[in-house]
Amino acid sequence: MAPPLPEYERHDALGLAALVASGDVTPTELVDAAIARIERDNPRLNAVVHTQFDRARAEASGALPDGPFRGVPMLLKDLMAEDAGEPCTQSTQLLADYRPQRDAELVRRFRRAGLVVVGRTNTPEFGIYGVTEPVLRGPTRNPWNPAHTPGGSSGGSGAAVAAGMVPLAHGGDGGGSIRIPASHCGLVGLKPTRARNPAGPFAGERWAGLVCEHVLTRSVRDTAATLDAVSGPDVGAPYHAPPRVGSFLGEVGAPPGRLRVAFTTRALFGTATHPDCVAAVEAAAALAADLGHEVEQACPEYDQRAMVRAYFAIVAAGVNASVRRAGELAGRRPRARDFERPTWMLKLIADKLTAAEYAGALQTVQATGRGIGAFFGTWDVLLTPTAAQPPARVGEFALSGRERLLLGVLRALPARPLLLKALDDLADNALSATPNTMLFNMTGQPAVSLPLHWNADGLPIGTQWVGRFGDEATLLRLASQLEAARPWLGRRPEAPA
Repeated sequence: MAPPLPEYERHDALGLAALVASGDVTPTELVDAAIARIERDNPRLNAVVHTQFDRARAEASGALPDGPFRGVPMLLKDLMAEDAGEPCTQSTQLLADYRPQRDAELVRRFRRAGLVVVGRTNTPEFGIYGVTEPVLRGPTRNPWNPAHTPGGSSGGSGAAVAAGMVPLAHGGDGGGSIRIPASHCGLVGLKPTRARNPAGPFAGERWAGLVCEHVLTRSVRDTAATLDAVSGPDVGAPYHAPPRVGSFLGEVGAPPGRLRVAFTTRALFGTATHPDCVAAVEAAAALAADLGHEVEQACPEYDQRAMVRAYFAIVAAGVNASVRRAGELAGRRPRARDFERPTWMLKLIADKLTAAEYAGALQTVQATGRGIGAFFGTWDVLLTPTAAQPPARVGEFALSGRERLLLGVLRALPARPLLLKALDDLADNALSATPNTMLFNMTGQPAVSLPLHWNADGLPIGTQWVGRFGDEATLLRLASQLEAARPWLGRRPEAPA
């Protein structure tokens, strides 16, 4: 049986809001359309891990705020994005029963924009991985081919939007977790400038400022309009991004001018790039040149090994803080068996890092950020592959027996030399598939993945476009120009029979 409101999947979020504003549909009809598609598609994709359909219907039938997305359904990632009274498990067993008592500021702003939350999406434990296969909820599958991953850590959100369950969904990005699933699912995924969107009231920053939250969408204009609706510091923010000038939505369709675009197919934190990802970048570079931009091959220089090691030191410290906080929320001391083995290993690594080593990691990041900033004194935009490989098959990155044994040894014998060796091994091996996004979390620059390419197997291959710190405007103007030249909104995975 076909789900109701067939026009639901033909529109982006602003298009659906326009139907509500014109009286052609009601918010309740939109929510019912989302629910029907979640019930149809979620059993095979495992994208949505919590539903709040009764609450959503009640909100849709009530006095919704008169915002730009009035009546449009959305999903929240089950990590951060606290929604009072609803679960927020972070995909860890220790928080399976946790329900926050107040909203995150970002969620409050989503609702102020008129969005209606219908549920929460799957994520790896604490958002650590580039695939979404938590032990607590099981793997999420890619609607373009369910044998493959939608990426992570916002993989549930990416799969839900790509499948047409909702037109947009919340995501968080500490190392690519919006851009990677956007790439794997054929979506627009913007990581805004550091501190562009609020992190409160539960945190001032996460992972030393690496983490940013925003949405995954099907159109550049939805991404821009959401940024208008939610950006800006909240009360008590420790710092904030440069204030915007005008409207982000107003940048969509505005002429970008002739930009200097550097491109590289290099794996920024890795060693190799798959031919499909090389082809995606080369085609995107050619398109930018056809549109009149000055395009040349160039890449910033930096100490890759030092930066990757610094990245994992910061992530380990952040995971350690999350483990401790989970114990506080659960009201008991966290134990190794409460968490997946890689999570506990990162916690143990952080236990052995000294304050001086952590400060040194931050200094490495900040010094490199100066050099990257200088690169963008010459170039307006940098183009790279979003990922270094096409979407992997589900389970491809599961721990081998040897890896499980080694992690068991580290858990039993958490000696500093062994754990620091594990940190070095992470720096050498862990980012082979997704090495290109972390650098820009570390420098704080805005970066967007755009769905301009599909490979011969019909899987999306995203390209990443990076702008100067604080300059989402240039990215949005360029992204909308690329979208107009190679429209993707109508390209959708096949619905199940």
